[in-house]
Amino acid sequence: MQRLMRGRKFPFLLLMIDKVKVLDIIKDALEGSDKFLVNMKITPDNRIFVDIDGDNGINIDDCIELSRTIENQLNRNEEDFELNVSSSGADAPLKMPRQYRRHIGRDLSVETFEGKSYEGSLTDCDDQQFTILIKGTKKIPPQVLTFNYADVRAAKVVLKF
Repeated sequence: MQRLMRGRKFPFLLLMIDKVKVLDIIKDALEGSDKFLVNMKITPDNRIFVDIDGDNGINIDDCIELSRTIENQLNRNEEDFELNVSSSGADAPLKMPRQYRRHIGRDLSVETFEGKSYEGSLTDCDDQQFTILIKGTKKIPPQVLTFNYADVRAAKVVLKF
């Protein structure tokens, strides 16, 4: 949308939605549940992207409920926006310690900032680090590796079909 002003075209100024306001809405909506915010982004053109997860997983109804809650508390007459609420995908990197806890016993693919890659079973985690067990072979014994979250570029659950 543009408007004419003295023979020149100027884009309408869009008011960007207040990120703190949206975060407060999400926090209030998820409080007391096993659901939690993984990531939220608002683009300059007011597209809101919300990724949630839960200690027991997320389903489509959880996403719909949060989406409706957010929409009901934002005023479309004041702020035009697009809203996308989704679960943190099965192939998405784990971003917070709370997500690791849910996947104890599953295989992880770990990439460090040093460029090294590992794959092993997640055996333990806390708020600072996590541990994987790399299966041994006939020539190489099993190995237990502990990583600080800050040293990991990406950790993903290995999907097996």
